[in-house]
Amino acid sequence: MDRQEAMAVFLAVVEEGDFSAAARRLRMTPSAVSKIVGRLEARLGVRLLQRSTRSISLTSEGNAYAESSRRILGDMEDAEVAIQPGAVPRGRLRVSLPSAFGHRLIVPMLPDFIERFPEIDLELDFSDAVVDLMNGEADVALRVAEQSDSTLVTRRLAPNRRVICAAPAYLERHGAPQTPDDLQRHVCLAITARGRLNVWEFQDGNGRRAIRVRGSVEANSTEALRRLALAGIGIVRLSELLVGGDIKAGLLVPLLTGSNYAEAEPITVVYPHRRFLPPRVRVFVDFLAEQFARRPWEEARFRGEPAEAAVLPKSRPML
Repeated sequence: MDRQEAMAVFLAVVEEGDFSAAARRLRMTPSAVSKIVGRLEARLGVRLLQRSTRSISLTSEGNAYAESSRRILGDMEDAEVAIQPGAVPRGRLRVSLPSAFGHRLIVPMLPDFIERFPEIDLELDFSDAVVDLMNGEADVALRVAEQSDSTLVTRRLAPNRRVICAAPAYLERHGAPQTPDDLQRHVCLAITARGRLNVWEFQDGNGRRAIRVRGSVEANSTEALRRLALAGIGIVRLSELLVGGDIKAGLLVPLLTGSNYAEAEPITVVYPHRRFLPPRVRVFVDFLAEQFARRPWEEARFRGEPAEAAVLPKSRPML
């Protein structure tokens, strides 16, 4: 029995959830599909599917074999496509994106990519969890940090420098901090459960020091903190990639620029080491590098809308 054929038939049954539906898709008879899956189980010595009169379900071994089969068959297809001269990038591309950066930066870029490569089907997963690329959980991922995994190819897109800023409306009511110590009297928007990011670092003639900020508002979403800052609620410290457009538009004002110690963790795009890189992965990585080289976060389409800062509370107590 051809192993590649057996894998393909087994996956068709899993994806269709039914032997008859898989048979129609493969243009085979249901009995032929059933025999191939049965022989596969006999050769492997394990049961891959639990069968009943109404449905089928994967066993734990079947689930593991299905994941491996998808990866193996995908690699085989990618290898054939990659060596074809002038191959058109096509197929499903699964992209893992940090939530805030994905929505704020990558989504506005995607119409250009989709227009350029219409035969690529995008599947976007917005999550701050680190997905396992080697196990096939995604084809490519955007990450905010240095990468040490030698099984992954890393391409730097931009430095991730954080800036301290506030809306003009907040500064009109409370004034701007002139020194880092002044922050203790201001409302600073904090990131829930991310203590390291709530310790703001500064550097001046006396060296480096850190100040733990506090405020009456916390959120586990940097996009939520950005919107609160735009609404004049308080002072925030976020990546320039998230607020650069707002600063350029005058919706946020940078503060303490002379002493703020700007971290520089890189924004990277990563994908597994492969002998034959699928064209759809290659063109997506090249597209991101091209887009980031233009500093897109400063473009008009990445700026906040004035309406976001239009509704302000009448007062906000200082701490």
